[in-house]
Amino acid sequence: MFGLGALGKLLVLLGVFIILMGLLLMVGDKIPWLGRLPGDILIKREKFTFYFPLTTSILISLLLTLLFTLFRK
Repeated sequence: MFGLGALGKLLVLLGVFIILMGLLLMVGDKIPWLGRLPGDILIKREKFTFYFPLTTSILISLLLTLLFTLFRK
């Protein structure tokens, strides 16, 4: 089973993740192209708007994969 040390590490990592997400949300409005890349899906109708940031999601996924790969070694 997991000891208290492993639980402590998990809580610290979760806290760092929450802080990074908060910083990203604060800075996200200052990056004008984020969320408006070619390939992001936007459908507007009279009473309906659907937005799916496909390209932005792929780009963020690639960056996070690169970061995790670099820090794992």
